[in-house]
Amino acid sequence: MREDAAVPAPSPQPLDLAALLAAVEAAPPVAAAEVVGEQLRQALGARDVSFLIADYGGQSLIRLSHVERDNGRTGRERRDTLAIAGTPYGRALSEQDVQVVSEDDECRVYAPVTSRGESVGVLELLLGFPPGPEALASIAVAAHALAYVIIAGRRFTDLFEWGQRSLPLSLEAEIQHRLLPGSYTCEGGQFTLAGWLEPAGDVGGDTFDFSVERDTLHLSMSDAMGHTLDAALLATVFVGALRNARRGGVTLQEQAHRAHQALCAYAGSGAFVTGQVARVDLRTGLARLVNAGHPAPVLVRAGESAQVRLEIDPPFGVWTQTAHRVQEFALRPGDRLVFLTDGMLERNADSVDAAGILARSRDLHPREAVQDLVRRVVEACGGELRDDATVLCLDWHGPGEERDSSGGADG
Repeated sequence: MREDAAVPAPSPQPLDLAALLAAVEAAPPVAAAEVVGEQLRQALGARDVSFLIADYGGQSLIRLSHVERDNGRTGRERRDTLAIAGTPYGRALSEQDVQVVSEDDECRVYAPVTSRGESVGVLELLLGFPPGPEALASIAVAAHALAYVIIAGRRFTDLFEWGQRSLPLSLEAEIQHRLLPGSYTCEGGQFTLAGWLEPAGDVGGDTFDFSVERDTLHLSMSDAMGHTLDAALLATVFVGALRNARRGGVTLQEQAHRAHQALCAYAGSGAFVTGQVARVDLRTGLARLVNAGHPAPVLVRAGESAQVRLEIDPPFGVWTQTAHRVQEFALRPGDRLVFLTDGMLERNADSVDAAGILARSRDLHPREAVQDLVRRVVEACGGELRDDATVLCLDWHGPGEERDSSGGADG
């Protein structure tokens, strides 16, 4: 952890994690962040503690705090929007480390609120003294605990969901958003995974998904035909069928077959979904994949990137006499495997050298790499996408590997 102030700090009270969690349980879900902040304020003598949640655009943080109106009966949530790039907030998230900045006779501390690589936001404290190692350790623990508190609290309130939305979502975008996994990032020991979806003005039906079992990582990437509500509904049937089959414990080929049959029954002739459904054996690194009319994934290995050579089967929902084939290839420790939708590759986006960017950004955490690539595509399209741009990035560390689940897998 970095400290910019040199004056010794007063000894803080130890942060009682059990008391903190008990206080959170006793409070309403919407007050979870305030409860953690109050516990820290009392333990450290902080002048102010606030929580800033990361928005869905990945470029800003939103400060949430309840403010009572004059009559004291009703209130609103104040929203201060702060940029991430080039700020202590951004450094706390990208470096996954507590940042300390001195301001005259005060210090501001910024701690990443992160769980298994998912950057939930930043915990900000205003102190009247330079924090010592014990205080910084307490802040880091509280921020990590707050990540789990926020993730659990999402089940009971729309507050955090509302806070993450810099812009209102259309009905189509709302449906599409609900098809995505609850977290866009996961650090799972043998792997680190992150996805990102930048929707077009007219939602294009892109989705990605993942799930982890004891010995298997499940992945999918899909692009439903068309735009707006029709594409969102088509994607809903496809993702629902995939999840239903996956949770039923069937083979990869049977999972793909059931999703294909569901689309055929729902949409009839002419509607389809391109996609890839994959499973990675966490014991060996063997990847097994069904490729249904979708752009090939990119493999970054030893500093070089190239498309994975795959046979192409018809899209899901298109009638065929043969079953979708399961293809195999072996991942090696250090590999980065990236799945893309055609919104990353076509029209104005074709000026972006996706494979080259992925090779040059190999040192970035997958969370940062996917956002960087999508940002470049959006810029190449003049800020207006004609099709959804979606990417899913998997770093394979190898069987038996362990990573810090509080933040960066690569340091």
